[in-house]
Amino acid sequence: MKEHLEKEKIGNQLSRLRLDRESPATTAPPKKLIRWFLLSVGLFVLVAGTLIIAHSTRAVPVKVSLIQVIKGTTTGDIILTASGYIVAHHRIDLGSKVMGRVAWIGVEKGDLVKEGQILVRLEDAEFRAQLRQAQANLAVAEARFRELKTGSRPQEIGAARAAVNESEANYRDAKSDLSRTTDLQEAGISSPQQLEDAIRAFDVAKAKLESTRKNTELVELGPRQEQIDYARAEVAQRQAAVDYAQTMLNATRIRSPINGTVLDRLVEQGGMVTTMFAGDRGAKSSVVSLADLNDLQVELDISQDDFARLKMDQKAIVVADSYPDRKYEGKLVEMAPEANRQKATVQVKVQVLKPDNYLRPEMNARASFMSAQEPGVANNPTSRVYVPKNSVYDRDGGKVTFVLKGSRVEMKTVRSGRVTSSGLEILSGLTGTEKVVVRGGEALNNGTRVQVD
Repeated sequence: MKEHLEKEKIGNQLSRLRLDRESPATTAPPKKLIRWFLLSVGLFVLVAGTLIIAHSTRAVPVKVSLIQVIKGTTTGDIILTASGYIVAHHRIDLGSKVMGRVAWIGVEKGDLVKEGQILVRLEDAEFRAQLRQAQANLAVAEARFRELKTGSRPQEIGAARAAVNESEANYRDAKSDLSRTTDLQEAGISSPQQLEDAIRAFDVAKAKLESTRKNTELVELGPRQEQIDYARAEVAQRQAAVDYAQTMLNATRIRSPINGTVLDRLVEQGGMVTTMFAGDRGAKSSVVSLADLNDLQVELDISQDDFARLKMDQKAIVVADSYPDRKYEGKLVEMAPEANRQKATVQVKVQVLKPDNYLRPEMNARASFMSAQEPGVANNPTSRVYVPKNSVYDRDGGKVTFVLKGSRVEMKTVRSGRVTSSGLEILSGLTGTEKVVVRGGEALNNGTRVQVD
């Protein structure tokens, strides 16, 4: 009975779980809700796509550098390219003629200076004192020379003649006394001693007369020519001493010998300057370094195997590594007389014919030497399009370059030729009116937005 009741209970529960096929499904969503759901999904996709497109159009542009394509002619090929350094043709480490302490320095590194401009002043009190002493010695010598050259004054001549007259009177008195004493001696009146005194007085008067007469002659004639010449030489010697002292004083003002640029300032106010070589510490032997930056050269080491391909005055194209889009005309002006055994090279120098403010000494640079035209062979230049070599890139097995179109770039497939003095020859793909990318092209694709430096 109990089991029957449990079975009946379970059956009632199962009957309540049966679906009523005739009644509408209470769990089915309404059609209006489904339409709203699909519409929301569509709007979400549309908004997301719009945001993605807007984000792509607002992408940060790639920074690039451009250069105008060259359309011209070429008359020679590059036969050799070598790397080296830009150097000043004449670098001057300006020193001092005198030793002293720096009182003032008026330039800084990079300043432009003119020939004759004062760059440094040294303390000069000692040199001024030496100059004054030399000038005083000169004044004494000049006075002595004028005295000798002018000769005796009238007063001096008159005094000399008066002395002669006096000597003549004394001589006559002595002669008269001698005659009288001689007569008295012969008469036996005077003593022998009186006669000797009279003779001595006469001799003295006679000698003095001769002396005054000769002195008068000398006074009337004036100084000897040898004395005048000696005084003149002494004046010249003193003048030379003044000139030397003035030169030493002038040397305390150190001036620029050229129109140029200060490469380095080597002293400070209060520092000592010497005329001899000194080390890095203590007194300096140079005050500033100068160079004319309009006179620049490229110093190159050429392999001995390639040296035979070069000759003096050969044309070259110079490119600084810092500015690969700027080209400068050059000419081979120097070949070292001996090779470097360790490096198996020969040093040469190329003169930069028209340098500008972009070039600096000690910059890395390349010189591309051009083939020389053979004598008697006509030059028939052909019209070509040229671009810098670094504006052409390898893409998918071919050569491409990027041309500016508004704010974007267009990738152009090109066919290149020889490397010439004007650049890389483009045989097809460009017309010669475009601007191509020379820096930053590695990150570009067709249509990339760019920002020009």
